[in-house]
Amino acid sequence: MKKWNVASVRASKGVEKLGCCTAYDACFARLADEAGVPIILVGDSMGMTMLGYETTLPVKIEETLSATAAVARAVKSAMVVADLPFGSYQCGDDLAVMNAVKCIQAGADAVKLEGGARVCGLIKRLTEAGIPVLAHVGMTPQSVNEYGGFKRQGKTREAAEQVLADAKAVEAAGAFAVTLECIPAELAAQVTASLKIVTVGIGAGPVCDAQWLVMHDLLGLNEKVPTFVKQYAHLASEVRDAFSSYVREVREGVFPE
Repeated sequence: MKKWNVASVRASKGVEKLGCCTAYDACFARLADEAGVPIILVGDSMGMTMLGYETTLPVKIEETLSATAAVARAVKSAMVVADLPFGSYQCGDDLAVMNAVKCIQAGADAVKLEGGARVCGLIKRLTEAGIPVLAHVGMTPQSVNEYGGFKRQGKTREAAEQVLADAKAVEAAGAFAVTLECIPAELAAQVTASLKIVTVGIGAGPVCDAQWLVMHDLLGLNEKVPTFVKQYAHLASEVRDAFSSYVREVREGVFPE
């Protein structure tokens, strides 16, 4: 399979819709890559799926770097995008560039950061330094305290206009793609039609150029998932049953034979 990169992702717009997902370790990254997933996001969602936090906010850059390196070592074809965690780019552009460089050195092909017009200066600086950026507008999970929870954005006319303006701004700043999270499908369609870069939807309807799903949601490892998620497997019950069978067989002397 071909190696996905900025050029091939850009070329997919209007030609091929991309089904993308998260991964946080070598095992699942290898399986996703072998299955043909074009973009693997080492998301700060690891805070909730892997580390037991209630939000993404406690994730440290060191945790992102460790997971990114593991994923990058396992894949051959997928583009690896490292999610810059909260605090890694809000404290000044110099620190942000340094952390983005660390992600690239760990094996990422690009970085992702949240925000619209307010982060365009940083996007421009990163891209000028040769670091591809995947932007993120709409519902940005790192702003959960500002929203008062994980809430759909862009519902009013004014809010929708702001999402569209943010999307156009990050495109102009040099982002090669933009995540649209938890916005009305009609707004996502408008944004997608208005941009030359790829839109990657999550909870944003079917018209986006690509889609994200959190690995644990699509595999059914998370048993409580957002309403927009489709579960393609139900592994939580299978894993639980396997653990239970193992414990029972050891207790009963069945294993080891």
